[in-house]
Amino acid sequence: MSTIKLHPMKEIKVIIDGEHLNFVTEVLDRIKASGYTIFSNLSGKGHSGFHEGHLMFNDTSSLQMILTVVPEEKVEPILSGLKPFLERHSGSIFVIDASVLRKDHFDSAES
Repeated sequence: MSTIKLHPMKEIKVIIDGEHLNFVTEVLDRIKASGYTIFSNLSGKGHSGFHEGHLMFNDTSSLQMILTVVPEEKVEPILSGLKPFLERHSGSIFVIDASVLRKDHFDSAES
């Protein structure tokens, strides 16, 4: 029987207003995150109250979540790129431990 080997990574979730989505994805692209997933039209209650998930006009009018999984050495550069933004705009960042089966899918060629 073969043994399954999991590889430690970090999962970063960023929740922001949709109008700022491109800023976050540009930071991830600049740091060379191997990829990310965008969840649109979020609802929930946070620091500034309840946020309705329905679209008023388009995706820029609703909350978005960007999820990426990266090696630990990319966490600090990503957070450094997003920190000045979050000092001026609302949003949340979550960083948690994650494990992946296919490590090569999350390591970009350039670190």
